[in-house]
Amino acid sequence: MHQNISTERKKRDFVSESFVPDSWEVIEPYFQKLLDAEISDVASFRNWLRDRSELESVISENAGWRYIRMTCDTTNKAHQEAYTYFVTEIAPKIAPVSHQLNEKTIKSPYKNEIDETAFQQLFRNIEKDFNIFREKNIPLKTEIQTNSKEFGAISGAMLVMIDGKEMTLQQAATRLESTDRSIRENTYMLISKRRFEDKDKLDELFNKLISLRDQVAKNADFNNFRDYMFTAMGRFDYTPQDCFDFHESTQKEIAPILNELAADRKSKLNISALKPWDKAVDPSGNKPLVPFKNTDELVEKTIACFDKLDPFLGNCIKTMRDIQHLDLESRVGKAPGGYNYPLSETGIPFIFMNATSTLRDMVTILHEGGHAVHSILTKDLELADFRHTPSEVAELASMSMELISMDHWDVFFDNETELKRAKKEHLQQIIETLPWVATIDKFQHWIYENPGHSIEERTAKWNGILDDFSDSVTDWSGLEKFRDYVWQKQLHLFEVPFYYIEYGFAQLGAIAVWKKFKEDPKAGLDGYLAALKLGYTASIPEIYKAANIEFNFSREYIGELISFVRAELGKL
Repeated sequence: MHQNISTERKKRDFVSESFVPDSWEVIEPYFQKLLDAEISDVASFRNWLRDRSELESVISENAGWRYIRMTCDTTNKAHQEAYTYFVTEIAPKIAPVSHQLNEKTIKSPYKNEIDETAFQQLFRNIEKDFNIFREKNIPLKTEIQTNSKEFGAISGAMLVMIDGKEMTLQQAATRLESTDRSIRENTYMLISKRRFEDKDKLDELFNKLISLRDQVAKNADFNNFRDYMFTAMGRFDYTPQDCFDFHESTQKEIAPILNELAADRKSKLNISALKPWDKAVDPSGNKPLVPFKNTDELVEKTIACFDKLDPFLGNCIKTMRDIQHLDLESRVGKAPGGYNYPLSETGIPFIFMNATSTLRDMVTILHEGGHAVHSILTKDLELADFRHTPSEVAELASMSMELISMDHWDVFFDNETELKRAKKEHLQQIIETLPWVATIDKFQHWIYENPGHSIEERTAKWNGILDDFSDSVTDWSGLEKFRDYVWQKQLHLFEVPFYYIEYGFAQLGAIAVWKKFKEDPKAGLDGYLAALKLGYTASIPEIYKAANIEFNFSREYIGELISFVRAELGKL
């Protein structure tokens, strides 16, 4: 595989080399030029699409850096303002012009002369954007974006005092792995009480977002925001019914396993009641796994692990390290969570996360590293749209990487017992993640099908859905008020609604990729990389097929994949 990864941005053809999209005044002439352009044949039509792609890539990368800087330091006023300026002053002015460009694309007689699948996908997406566009939704979307970033500010400001030291909730949460039960209980209570303090603030924010989103859907002539989002997200390859099938298959095939895992944990811990603070500790009483001591070591070990799979993969992370496209450690004032941000023009993405030193953090960098490899493999595709994959494909890249890298986790653990424990914890985590994905997704369907619900109805519905996908062993008595609000820690509900089921679909895909990889490592890796290289130049089922797997949510298929995971767990 090619080793050298260029970090140079390609020469610009359409916009000037000195162009910086820092105001609408400097951006507008380029859009005007595209609107006025004469298109006389297929070649000039393709060129025009490339020019538009170039302009959008430059603007998108500029917006990306604003977002990255803001999340790296939420206390920096200048970064906050630069991001807010883009969202409120630049993006709303781009939207109507993009709509006009979409119209120009759809109406072009040359559109039908290009029969490549990649372009068919593109035109289908553009047509969808054109059809749901409403001028009156522009200010609403700006308001939604401004409000949804409130979530990061509220969460980022949540701190607890432990042993005289102020900690972020992420930092404090590592104590839930302590073998001392009183430390775990104390930490759990501190974190939960701190979250509880802001429950009304978050409820209020969520209500505001629900009503704004519902309005956007109604303006675009949809019955509800769920139906609107299915169209807006370009979910051409599955329907809400497929999601319901996934919920049902998960409830029947996976949820019962949670009771087995919880009962096993309770008996190993030798406790009379399994409480929520007993869920992260190693049940055999071992100290928490420490796969790395600091973020420098985390980067070195990740490069070594990827290298063993394929030197190109190691090179991707090495390149990002060399150009300082990694910000990994947890610190006060940093936004919560983790992401890989694709940068459209240069093609070398940025990884952001909040690492302390846990196994979860190690898995996070492998996950985001999978996204990064995907970004780099697709960076030279002809148009920006070909590089922006739907989440069902993007998450396949990241979740598969978690699993196919497992054979080389000895880089992080030189002790055989710890290595087995790490793999076991991760596989159990996957079994636990699928029901959680179903919980959040089912909750969202209900929320937006019933936008006028009260907070009491929401709480009751949340608990009912949570019951369907949880073990019945964990004892929540005395903690019910915290359980009522567990959903509030899920960033996706606030910031990226309906973006969550993809994790479920992609997790199933990743298990299938791993199964192929276990049967034949070379063919498995080749299939995985072949699927990634396609970007969004084919449909989701076709991309899954390139990886030699199925895009399928039937109970039978889910049962088969989970049996494979359990068999692998049995070997440990």
